[in-house]
Order: sequence, then structure tokens, then C-alpha cells
Amino acid sequence: MEITGPALVSLFTGYSAAYQGGFNGVTPTYTQIAMTVTSVTRSNEYGWLGKFPRMREWIGDRVINALGKHGYTIRNRSFESTIAVDRDDIRDDQVGIYTPIFSEFGRSAAVFPDELCWALLQDGASTLCFDGQNYFDTDHPVILEDGSEGVFSNDLGGAGTAWYLVDTSRAIKPLVFQSREPFRLTRMDDDTSPAVFSKKEFQYGVDGRCNVGFTFPQLAIRSRQTLNAANYEAARAAMIGFKADHGLPLGIVPDTIITGPTLEGAAKAIVQSTLVNGGETNPWAGTAKHMMSPWLA
Repeated sequence: MEITGPALVSLFTGYSAAYQGGFNGVTPTYTQIAMTVTSVTRSNEYGWLGKFPRMREWIGDRVINALGKHGYTIRNRSFESTIAVDRDDIRDDQVGIYTPIFSEFGRSAAVFPDELCWALLQDGASTLCFDGQNYFDTDHPVILEDGSEGVFSNDLGGAGTAWYLVDTSRAIKPLVFQSREPFRLTRMDDDTSPAVFSKKEFQYGVDGRCNVGFTFPQLAIRSRQTLNAANYEAARAAMIGFKADHGLPLGIVPDTIITGPTLEGAAKAIVQSTLVNGGETNPWAGTAKHMMSPWLA
């Protein structure tokens, strides 16, 4: 192929189509545990996390919830990935060998939020949330019904492989995916560019800005105890019992159990099998859907 301006435009058009095909050909899973927030600046402040919204009887004046009481900022981060196409491959009409790579390039960009969100969930026991505690912790602060200060736990301990119960039914999910600049494919393929001159490489890159964070710790619970019916029941009861400040019920009901591949069978036996123990009715069948994430391997 003769390397000309129009030829390079046509080449980029083909590679862009492969990239977009790979991007559109995969369904990310992060949306099931994370709400997406569009960011328009370098960082976003989530002071409203200090109050779990709920209704109250209107007696006297309105009670104004101070949403800025807790400071929690998610600062956007920049991410990129770049590949090079050898100039000789273009001249020798070998450009087609790169098409699958650009398709995988698109797929990688589409699932990158999965990488961030699932990694954050795994690190929840060592990552702070808005109340100053790790997201999965045993002493999240809460104001008790009598006005005194208390704590609640969304980490049930244990020493085995972690599994999670979450409430995904609300507009606010346990995690935030904050998108500042969506990932896009760009090119540096001018024949006079430094990369072409020095390395005879036409470079194509994907870049974007985003980040992830946590919302309310009441929306998820972690356990490293053996995944069985008894421990599932205990985790479910703990979440349903979570209360807001002053002892007000939150009405949380976990609807999803999340595991990695090694606990997939145990989770399905609890929430999908209708019969257990050789014929007994399984009381937990259908109480939650199971989600297996390979990112938790």
C-alpha cells in the first residue's frame, strides 16, 4: 500500500470500525453494582452521602438535612493504552493482521470500568468511604434511637474467600463510576511524526478520564465465612436490620449475592436450588439473584 494521506485516513476508518465493533460487542457488568455519574470538572464532591434520604412526618418546620456534613471527593484519573503499527506492514499490505487487535482494543476500553469497580469492591475492607471508615468495616458510625453514638458493621469477618450481598434495587448503588472523558480512539500517523521518523511506527491510542468510589455502606455486606445457608441467612438478616440515624429503618433488602468463580456453585445451591438435603424445600430459593464476576477470581 502506498502511504498517502487518503490511504491513512481510510486505514484509520477501518481500524475505528473494528474498535467500535469490539466496544459494542461486550456488555459490562459494573452497572449492576455502580451508579454512573457524569463529571464536568477535575473532581466531584459527594457531601450528600452524609444523609441517607428518607421521608418523615412534617411536624413544625421542615428539617433541613445538612448534605455537606461529610466530605468525600472522587478525583478523576487519566488512563491510556497505545499500540503501534509497523510502517513496513502498511507498505506490504499486512494491515489486516491488526484488525483483531483493534477489536480487542475496543473491548478492553468497554470493560475497563469493570476492572475499576470490581477491584474496588475487593479492596473495600482497606479503602475509606465517606464516613472515614473502610467501606467494609465493623464500626461505621450511626446515631442511635436515644441520640447516643453507636456503630454498625457490614463486614461479617471470616478467613475464607469473600462473598457479598448487595441491594441493587435503588437509584444509588453501592459504588460510583465517575466518568469525566469517555474513552476514544485517536491516531498519530502523520508520516513526519517523531514516532514514524524514529521508529517507523504509526501509533494509535485510547485515553479517557474517570474514577470509582463508594456510596452508602448499608447497601452492601461482605463475608469471608463459609458460604452456606446459615451464613447467608445471617448476612441477609444483618442487612435488613440496618438503620439510619435515630433508629429509623432503611427498608434495605439484599437482592444480589456476588461471588467469584470458586463460590459459584455454593451460591447457586443457596438461591437457585428449589430442593435441598435430598428433597426438603429450600426457603432461600429466589431470595436473591446470583452474580458471578470473573474479575473476583
